[in-house]
Amino acid sequence: MLAVDTNVLVYAHRREAAEHTAAAEVVRGLAEGAQPWAVPWPCLYEFFSVVTNPKIWRESASTPSQAWAQIEAWLGSPSLRLLGETPEFGRVLARFLDQPRVRGGIVHDARVAALCVPTASRRCSRVTATSPCSQSCAPAIRWPDAC
Repeated sequence: MLAVDTNVLVYAHRREAAEHTAAAEVVRGLAEGAQPWAVPWPCLYEFFSVVTNPKIWRESASTPSQAWAQIEAWLGSPSLRLLGETPEFGRVLARFLDQPRVRGGIVHDARVAALCVPTASRRCSRVTATSPCSQSCAPAIRWPDAC
């Protein structure tokens, strides 16, 4: 199962992003497909925060209703699975947090990665590159270039 990260969701939503076309095709294909795909809950919160932030988008920031409508559209995909914390989450997260380079913003990436592990989800964090977390917090997990 492929788990889609925040930046892919943002690129799919924001038409002015250089990665928009590629990201929109990936997300549309997943949402309309029969194969299960996933979004970790923290990525939906972060998506909402990013696309409605006027410091990032200025006058063109999405309104809260536009951002929520986009989330609802994704939630309407019958093949979508939302990833949340399981009983194993703390143990898995602790393994990631014990890595030397997991500090600051990488902690969020580690949390998202830990949500993906119990479902054996591959993480799609960039349309054309691998996640920084895949290189620093999860060396034991191979994140294929899923996108």
